[in-house]
Amino acid sequence: MQIITPGMRLVPEAVLANNAALFRAIPETPSHADRSRHRVVIVGGGAGGLELATRLGRKFGKRRVSVTLVDRNRTHIWKPLLHEVASGALSASNDAVEYIGHASRHHYRYRIGDVVGIDRAKRQIFVAPSFDDEGRQIIPPRVLGYDTLVLAVGSVSNDFDTPGAARHAIALDTATQAVRFNKRMIDACLRANAQYEQLSPSQLHCVIVGAGATGVELAAELHRSMREIASHNLDNIDFKRLIRITLVEAGPRILPALPEHLARASAHLLRDLGVQIRCGIKVTEVTEGGVSLGEKLFVPAELVVWSAGIKAPDFLKKLDGLETDRINRLVVDETLQALGDENVFAIGDCASCVLPGSEAPLPPRAQTAHQQADHMVKVIAARLEGQVAPAFRYRDYGSLVSLADYGTFGNLIGGLKVEGLLARLMYRSLYKMHLKAVHGTFKTVLDTVTGILSHRTKPRVKLH
Repeated sequence: MQIITPGMRLVPEAVLANNAALFRAIPETPSHADRSRHRVVIVGGGAGGLELATRLGRKFGKRRVSVTLVDRNRTHIWKPLLHEVASGALSASNDAVEYIGHASRHHYRYRIGDVVGIDRAKRQIFVAPSFDDEGRQIIPPRVLGYDTLVLAVGSVSNDFDTPGAARHAIALDTATQAVRFNKRMIDACLRANAQYEQLSPSQLHCVIVGAGATGVELAAELHRSMREIASHNLDNIDFKRLIRITLVEAGPRILPALPEHLARASAHLLRDLGVQIRCGIKVTEVTEGGVSLGEKLFVPAELVVWSAGIKAPDFLKKLDGLETDRINRLVVDETLQALGDENVFAIGDCASCVLPGSEAPLPPRAQTAHQQADHMVKVIAARLEGQVAPAFRYRDYGSLVSLADYGTFGNLIGGLKVEGLLARLMYRSLYKMHLKAVHGTFKTVLDTVTGILSHRTKPRVKLH
């Protein structure tokens, strides 16, 4: 029998082949109250999954539906803000949602673990065991049954098998990765300040690969944060002169998925800050000392962030016969139902949904996941009543880009352009909408007021 080790993700075929007896031996037994209720299992506690679990728990959790959220992590951070965690502008520990407590308050169950396979015929999912930091097993592998399965596992960075990228670059897919980068950044500043001799070419240089929204916003946040860190008595080096940030994009311009005027405004501001922008060139290798661009150019760098492209997690490929696209996303119809299985649905970045009249799948944005979570509540309600699931309708509310304290630009419905304070308030309101969906109006308002009152007593950037 194969042993499942900490951090190991098995493909479904390997799990079913090597651990079938083990999984069958320990199914999770439903309570007496749950046996008559419709079982909804949501895999993934990101923006879409957590909002869906919360809404279903509030609406149906006390009576008609048993709602279970499965996620490998114990806490939730809104993914669009991970670049702020990486720069130190946001604290992962203070701003995280703890699944265990949140589930109890909103009438759903939380189960920790990686989903490594499903059996669609038996309507079961297989959850791998979880371990502590010392490698000791906390939770054994389990089998969970479902009547409706919703996959909301999001996306991860796609390094396109670039040599050295997985080893030497840090992606910002999880709060753990963002915190790890933040510690590296602080250590880099402290190390440079302690050196009285000339710095090496790579020191205090950060290369961000991928100039989408994450990469562009991170560049501005790092410019602010590294100089904020340097102002705290790190005076042995001229940080204003030596801190360097390079943004690399394979396409012809930054922010390729957003309107061109947003890209122009953002590029102009970043260049004014001293950020070097290199477009139209691909990263060919990432090493310990920097990044190779094209065939001849090498950029020394102590810190490398990979934010170029996305894909759905690899375990979705060939998930018991479910159809996926070229980047592992589950192909769904206009009701968000996976092709070939009326009991399986997908939302958010892991779903490839091409609506009638469109040629491309819906964009992997937070607003897409938010709208799809709302829609899935209607789908579950229809399934409870034996009715046909309604079709999903997507509405694009526009795009906003926030470059730290330096500027915010937006493009709203109808092509309306906004910038400055209004755009900044609108950008922050997106997060408040997420918090409202997760916590409710009262707690969101209370936390907002508390944050305003305590703003001046907190450091502007995390320093440890």
